Amino acid sequence: MLDTSLSPLPPVVHGAGDPMLPVKTRIVDRKQETADTFTIELEFENGSEFTFAPGQFNMLYTFGTGEVPISISGTPGTSKNIVHTIRDVGVVTSALSGLNVGDKVGLRGPFGTYWPIESCKGKDIVIAAGGIGLAPIRPVIRHVMENRDDYGRFIILYGARTPEDILYPEELGQYKSNLDVEVWVTVDRADRSWRGHVGVITTMITGAGFEPEKVAAFVCGPEIMMHFVIMNMNRLGVTNDQIYVSMERNMQCAIGRCGHCQWGTEFVCKDGPVYRFDKVEHLFNIRQL
Repeated sequence: MLDTSLSPLPPVVHGAGDPMLPVKTRIVDRKQETADTFTIELEFENGSEFTFAPGQFNMLYTFGTGEVPISISGTPGTSKNIVHTIRDVGVVTSALSGLNVGDKVGLRGPFGTYWPIESCKGKDIVIAAGGIGLAPIRPVIRHVMENRDDYGRFIILYGARTPEDILYPEELGQYKSNLDVEVWVTVDRADRSWRGHVGVITTMITGAGFEPEKVAAFVCGPEIMMHFVIMNMNRLGVTNDQIYVSMERNMQCAIGRCGHCQWGTEFVCKDGPVYRFDKVEHLFNIRQL
């Protein structure tokens, strides 16, 4: 059995000591990933370093618009660079999408629980991600790649709507060329240029052929996708205490005060966003909760 709880790390206060006060950062790099998804790289104006654990998130604030929770998608640890991959789906993310290198962004964080990758040493690591869900789990992938000898088999299962919607295709290609990493990518709808797998992500789980008793599984994506991934892993013998999920539900304050992200008795911003699945299975299966 893996660890029984995921403790949130205390938010790092980079400003005047108030976790509700955004600190100014500036965009130092921007990349358009797909038609509606982009990556920005931030640095603090005061030159401070930033530390986070894989799975944590920041609140990003655009001046005059508001703020939004965004998972951190860079390499975990300490750095001056803060990387976020963002899908343009709302007012604040649209405002972020319109910013360029040199523009300012307010930041609070990091907040929340994290993928327990350190306690999974010696395990076979199975990543199952759908769509933009690859971004919150990317720090886990990078950690495992940098500490490859600490883990057994490393299997990445990723599904996107179309080939044009695949996140980080060059990075996935580099992983796939590594002989001790197994990368499976599928799309729901293919075009004539696509030579890979077609179908939902669950169609690849059986083919991966992992030994269930050795697995630690990290799952992130739309809730319906996570539901069926977990159901198929259960059928293969992976138990719910071996599975971790990331939930991001309407987080607004990030410190459990406003109640917008309440999920049963949980506050996703401070009790999550990463959960061991057996701890929240009773909530996950309640429709419209």
